[in-house]
Amino acid sequence: MSVDTVSLTGWGRTAPTTAVRFRPRTHEEAAAAVRGRGPRGVIARGLGRSPGDAAQNAGGSVLDLTGLARIGGVDAAGAVRCDAGVSLERLLRVLLPLGWLPPVVPGTGRVTVGGAIASDLPGLDHRRSGSFARHVSALELLTADGEVRTVLPGTALFDATAGGLGLTGVILGATLRLRRVPTALMSVSTERAEDLDDLLARLTAGGDRLPYASAWIDLMARGRAAGRGILTRGEHATPDMRPAHAGRTLLSPRSGGARGRFRLPGCPPVPGGLFGPAPAALYNEVRYRGAPRARTGELRPVGTFFHAADAYPDANLLYGRGGLVRYRFTVGYGQEETLHRVVRRIAGRRSPAVRAVLQRFGAADPGELSFAAPGWSLALDLPAALPGLARFLDDVDEEVAAAGGRVCLAKDSRMRPEAAAAMYPGLAGFQELRARLDPTEAFRSDLSRRLGL
Repeated sequence: MSVDTVSLTGWGRTAPTTAVRFRPRTHEEAAAAVRGRGPRGVIARGLGRSPGDAAQNAGGSVLDLTGLARIGGVDAAGAVRCDAGVSLERLLRVLLPLGWLPPVVPGTGRVTVGGAIASDLPGLDHRRSGSFARHVSALELLTADGEVRTVLPGTALFDATAGGLGLTGVILGATLRLRRVPTALMSVSTERAEDLDDLLARLTAGGDRLPYASAWIDLMARGRAAGRGILTRGEHATPDMRPAHAGRTLLSPRSGGARGRFRLPGCPPVPGGLFGPAPAALYNEVRYRGAPRARTGELRPVGTFFHAADAYPDANLLYGRGGLVRYRFTVGYGQEETLHRVVRRIAGRRSPAVRAVLQRFGAADPGELSFAAPGWSLALDLPAALPGLARFLDDVDEEVAAAGGRVCLAKDSRMRPEAAAAMYPGLAGFQELRARLDPTEAFRSDLSRRLGL
């Protein structure tokens, strides 16, 4: 097991802190690191894709689990056991040729299985499938005493671990229930919406006929066009959807991986960020006008459909040296006016938002700190150095909380503890379980200290 001292941030590159990093290769090495932790505790870390500080531990220890990356065979029931350090991107590459897909596929493949459970990530079909942890039939959890427990769904410890941000222990592995797919292609429909009301109506009218759905919103558009966007839906293509001119490769599961990644080799963060208000507005205008008014039946590889953003792994460098803040919130059905107000406030402020994704969520997941709940979810990225951003988002927090909504803890880098307590009614129960299971607070992170979790 290698050990070094490093400065770490999340993908948003805000608030770097220094910790001792352990890189275990076995469960025994991970247990030894937990037993030998210092007074500042320890937290697990995967690929560092959380935008905030959930996988940082200033002055303490961090367990880099990417060395635990074994994938077992798929059994007859469609279940697979894998280590926590396996990335969803790699899992997809391994499973797709066998006709299987991970149970929930979020918007990036560059997250580990352990991270997906600890964040209880939702996918594009949350209304049908729920979040990631709902499809975990068992997990192996290294607890504060250095022992490894098998934790099953329906128990208090499982519900606290799913979405618990690594604060109940270190997830070492899990057994996942998979989804059978007929091909490695998606049949995709795209349409433009003129404003936010139009977009919400189209998302609602579509129902769940096509299970995967999300929309990009132009948060720079104002007036009658405020909240305009591009709606994308998808379903797994069947063999009969193969076009007459297509070669065998189109239906080969091996065509599902991400391709053509664009990197910025040796490029440091742009000092002031690439996207000021004017360039961001131009980019959004071009993107909106370049989308088809309506198109159906476009075939795309699975990896391209789900993980389009992974083609630009260095996109976080474009937000300037201060990094980016990812703000994701959800409000319930019937609270659409809150969503309208937030969209209008962002547009009126001329905040340079080029990434903004709207989804519909279904039934809430059992995790006490799980983010997804029935309603609308909006996620957006903003340059962290924007003047007045902290106060602005504090005000949005209050509006979201007043509407019964919540901000995603796994993405957060700046929320106040009283806001988190107001948004998550299960927080008190989570804290009580942690106090019983881990009275010395072996598992800590910058986020847990900041929010008092």
